[in-house]
Amino acid sequence: MTTLYLCHPAALDHQTPPGHPERADRIRVIERALEDERFSMLVREQAPVAEVESVALVHPRRYVDALIEAGPASGFVQIDSDTVLSPGTIEAALRSAGGAVRAVEEVMQGLVRNAFVAMRPPGHHAEKQVPMGFCFFNNAAIAARYAQKRFGAERVAVIDWDVHHGNGTQDIFWDDESVLYCSTHEMPLYPGTGALGERGEHDTIVNAPLSAGDGSDVFREAMRTRVLPRIDAFAPDLVVISAGFDAHWRDPLGNIMLTEQDFAWATLELMDIAERRCKGRVVSLLEGGYDLEGLSRSVAAHVSALMGHNG
Repeated sequence: MTTLYLCHPAALDHQTPPGHPERADRIRVIERALEDERFSMLVREQAPVAEVESVALVHPRRYVDALIEAGPASGFVQIDSDTVLSPGTIEAALRSAGGAVRAVEEVMQGLVRNAFVAMRPPGHHAEKQVPMGFCFFNNAAIAARYAQKRFGAERVAVIDWDVHHGNGTQDIFWDDESVLYCSTHEMPLYPGTGALGERGEHDTIVNAPLSAGDGSDVFREAMRTRVLPRIDAFAPDLVVISAGFDAHWRDPLGNIMLTEQDFAWATLELMDIAERRCKGRVVSLLEGGYDLEGLSRSVAAHVSALMGHNG
């Protein structure tokens, strides 16, 4: 089983102010974790810069152009209280999206079985025309749209287990019956969306909110009863994971008590559905995860599972 790993040094050049949780060290600890011998069989490639046309499958061209123009030559441009542009942000964001596109290309063509893209900034809070929550371009949505446009995928399932609800992905696919969006997340918590009753125009939005203090048992039950059966019944041509690891018990931005084994378990469950429904095609994209130890251990467990290891 071949797993593709995509990263690029430009991910380190998106700078955030001192003390900001979404920082370059996140990528450094992932890279270090994946140097371990058990990851020697990973296919490693650099994330390319996305064509603006690929980003514009999700975001209006004027929004993309305006963000590119807003990138500063020095210092920071504050988008909102959490979200900042630095001189390296635009290249990093375009390579985040480009990594998602390249992963879809290789997985849909059967060159690899699945892929994990470790890039930042993350994407799932970015709405069609609103950057927010550390995010500029919605990489998971771009991956789904690209699979549809380039490879004729009729149905794509996006599963988001970040501790924060992916309001952007939900917004983008709210009235789209060809994309199933499923999310487990803490509630109440930023950004305030993701209630059980938010189901989309075609009942293709599936929210499974968790409460502060919930751990493995509640998470796995939510996956087993609400999320996995819906993905299986949807019979997707591709599974996209918004892989945030801030539901780990160590994370400072959430209060869900998951361990790295929970992410490995969820990965294997999704791979099982993908095996039955779409030749094992899974594309996983890094979202949150802000405790460096929790993040590195969780990514290692996730990528191990993608490679077909149970530990």
